[in-house]
Formats: sequence, C-alpha cells, structure tokens
Amino acid sequence: MDFQIIKDILALLEEFNSKNINSFYPSTIEGFKSWISDQQSLKNSDNYDFHWEGKENGRSIESAITTLLVHLNRYAKNYSKSAISDSDFSTQEDFIYLINLKSFGEMSKIDLIKKNIHEKPVGNLIINRLLKQGWIDQKDSDRDKRIKIIYITEKGELALENQMKKIRQATQIISGNLNHSEKKELLRILTKLDDFHQPIYQKNIENKDLIETVNKNFSFENN
Repeated sequence: MDFQIIKDILALLEEFNSKNINSFYPSTIEGFKSWISDQQSLKNSDNYDFHWEGKENGRSIESAITTLLVHLNRYAKNYSKSAISDSDFSTQEDFIYLINLKSFGEMSKIDLIKKNIHEKPVGNLIINRLLKQGWIDQKDSDRDKRIKIIYITEKGELALENQMKKIRQATQIISGNLNHSEKKELLRILTKLDDFHQPIYQKNIENKDLIETVNKNFSFENN
C-alpha cells in the first residue's frame, strides 16, 4: 500500500477542517468531496485569464457578479410577468407562494414568508391577496393557537395548474442557452451562495448593522 496517499489525504482533511471554519461544507465525506472539487475549480480558474466588463479599469469580480445577478433577477421578472399576463395573478410572488405550498405542504405564515426571503409586511400583503382570491386558506396550529398555518386550496391548485405551462416555459427561457452540465454547475454554485446567505438572513440583523456584522462574524475569504 502507498502510505504517501494516506498522508496526502490526511493533510487534505486537516486543510479542509482548518478552512471550513463556518461550516460552509457539511462535515461529511460529501462535504469533503465538494470542497476538493471547488478547490480544483478555483485552481483552474486562476490559470484562466477570464475577462469581465470594466476589469481593465479596476472593477472587481465581486462587482461584476453582483451586477449580473441583479440583471438576471430583472430578466426573470420580465418573463414571469409575461407568464401571468393573461391570468388573475398580480405578481410572480403570488404563484411562487402557491408553488411552495404545493411542493412543501402547509406551513406557518412566518415560515412561508421566510421561505420566500420577504419582510413580514410584504409577505402579509401577498398572503392576504391569496386569501382574498380563495387560493389559500389558514387554520390555527395544533401546537399553538396563536400561529396560523397556511395551505393551498383546490381553487389555488387549479389556478396554478392553469398557468403552469407558461410558468414552466418561462423557467426554461431563464436558463437560456446553458447545456445540462452548465445548469447543474450553476445550480451547485447558486446553492453554495444560498447556503452562505440563508443563516445570515435567519438572524434578522438590523439593516444598519448587517454589513459590519457579516464582515466581523462570517469569514468567507478562505472558502
């Protein structure tokens, strides 16, 4: 047996543990494999002189990423508006709330709002709009009568199903000209970003303190 391989693996495990200080990767073999894959991708990208708009003028890669994410969000909203243009849906959030309830089942009002990364007043407006349409209903929680449980109604499922063809077409268009492998890689990267931001969002940090708190308490430079 080549014991050098074992030594190399142990060295990699030690590096993984030292750099995974905020548990961006699960402490499992799958998390370890994902970290190794990301390190190789990072090494390959460092050897590739990738150009982005404004790079020659000192624009950072983080700035370019942020701008493109904002652009993609706006493109997606345009396609979503088109998908619901001939329906009773007011906004894309209406059908996204219904899709979440249909896919994940009934949940508390606050959990539904948080799942969609909305502030409480905005989420309540959407829920009230769906209640008025009769697409969702609510009931008291069995564990705590103060908590309202939201669920999709048959009318809501029908409204969603009547629009699903166009919604599916919109989601396919949003993925653009990416092939299947590229879609999987993009999903992996976006999931990694979501895994980073989700626990920060769950802490409900005041806006005025958000950036300072994240920079102080969440180390991500080495991941």
